[in-house]
Amino acid sequence: MINTMSSAVFLCLLAALSTAEAGLWRHGKRRRMPVFFSSFDSLDGVCLNGGRSVPSFVTGKHLYCECLDGFTGTHCETAKGDSCVEGIGLYYRGTVSKSVSGKTCENWDSQIRNRYLSSDLHSGRHNYCRNIQYRLRPWCYVRKTYQLVKEYCDIPRCDVDSFTPAPSAAPTTPQTPAEQTCGQRSSRKQMKIVGGTVAAVESHPWIAAIFWRTKSKENVFRCGGTLISACWVVTAAHCFPEGSQARHRRFSVTLGKNALNESDPTVEQTFRVEQIVIHEGFNNSEQNYNNDIALLKLLAKHGKCAEETNWVKTVCLPPPLQSLQPGVTCDIAGYGKEKFGLWYKSQYLREAQVNILADDVCRQTDYYGDMVNNNMFCAALPDWSQDACEGDSGGPLVCEVPNGLFFLFGIISWGDGCAKENRPGVYTRVTNYNTWIAEKTRLPSITAGTMFPQK
Repeated sequence: MINTMSSAVFLCLLAALSTAEAGLWRHGKRRRMPVFFSSFDSLDGVCLNGGRSVPSFVTGKHLYCECLDGFTGTHCETAKGDSCVEGIGLYYRGTVSKSVSGKTCENWDSQIRNRYLSSDLHSGRHNYCRNIQYRLRPWCYVRKTYQLVKEYCDIPRCDVDSFTPAPSAAPTTPQTPAEQTCGQRSSRKQMKIVGGTVAAVESHPWIAAIFWRTKSKENVFRCGGTLISACWVVTAAHCFPEGSQARHRRFSVTLGKNALNESDPTVEQTFRVEQIVIHEGFNNSEQNYNNDIALLKLLAKHGKCAEETNWVKTVCLPPPLQSLQPGVTCDIAGYGKEKFGLWYKSQYLREAQVNILADDVCRQTDYYGDMVNNNMFCAALPDWSQDACEGDSGGPLVCEVPNGLFFLFGIISWGDGCAKENRPGVYTRVTNYNTWIAEKTRLPSITAGTMFPQK
């Protein structure tokens, strides 16, 4: 009797430990695991779609599958909500197999199955729509005039109809944190790839892409930016080497943009620039971009500028002189180069996480010395694996506060190389410029960062 009870207690303890281990993993690394790369497949291919095989402590054999968010079933084989896509559909695992033109998708060939779909349903032996090459949404091959061509699939976006825009009337009293519409993400899902992380614009809905029109009428990407109100974008002053001579009519801003080389009019909002305001104290005489901040005023259309959607939202601005403790983890985002030295920029919005460095560390002689002043701060990862790079300039560094809102603490400014040891990214300290932003924009409550008033 005693032996039987001891065995039962032992088995219960093992089960509890196994459950605890799975729980720790759930809150630890699972969100960073990709969905469909064979090099990340789970043990013996038992669990699909990035699921993790949890072994038994007794036998060491497969016990059950711990599934990624969005998947369920004994082997994580069933996608939740497969009738719609979130973001650009990197996680879509539904069974839609029709293109927007109504044609039936062709089966994926062996090369694509082996490279991208080995952990997909039936190891990719199907004709279901997938976003396997980081396009704007799931797609497939269809046959047209005896040729295979790529077409996007007719799959609705999730939660589009459930979104209610914020009221257009300006609030008469300052908003409380519970009433703020700034700093709210619509999505946090991400897909890790070589050299960084592709991000859906819903996870950075305040990101702005600034374009410059050449004399040949070509729109060239210039810098990133951040939407702080319906008609105002904050960016870096060094994005305008022409200084006060920069012609605002040659610039435009696109909000809600996932990819530089493709446009999605159902999501994006594009505006011409009415005014460029560069900080009067901007100075690069010491190659450190002091006061590296500028503002762009969007030219309203029919009396309105940006309208709040799942893909376009404002960020919150922190209170004046608010400082961050060293070690705090914040997010950066942009369309810049994936690696220092590349001749091309990323075509897709990417994100990374960095930790705030103590000022005295960044000012050490083996870092940047006295090039870093009080208008700047530094951020990096301990292993120097992620960083902003060329083309990310002007983009946001945002930090999440306990109530779930994101605040713009930094503007991507400068650095020596990209992800280089002892050479962290340097960011404009936004909290030093609240008064300046308020004076230039005439926004009534600059710390709220609300979507309205619109002018």
